[in-house]
Amino acid sequence: MKKYVFVLNAIELINKLMNGKRVEGVLYMDENTGRLTFKAYNRKPQVRYHDRLLHRMEHGWVRESKERIKVYESIPKELGTARVMSILERETKEAKNTLIERELDMLEFC
Repeated sequence: MKKYVFVLNAIELINKLMNGKRVEGVLYMDENTGRLTFKAYNRKPQVRYHDRLLHRMEHGWVRESKERIKVYESIPKELGTARVMSILERETKEAKNTLIERELDMLEFC
């Protein structure tokens, strides 16, 4: 049994297929004509902005994304609570200084 499929935007669909791309879409029965119809989704590629490294620290980093300032710390437990607390304090000061320097650099350009 043969079925004919009506394809919307056939030229664009063929171009995508000839370029080796996959085409996602929906296959449905058209209410008006009663024909089997394929409609391709108009997918847009996701644009991902990567974080910019502001400062690399001994146990982590400070990065800037499009919307946030990120601070990451990973300290081994073997160092003990007292040393971990002092490292956290020291590296937090480093991160704050980095943000101050970033702000001063931005003011110089203006």
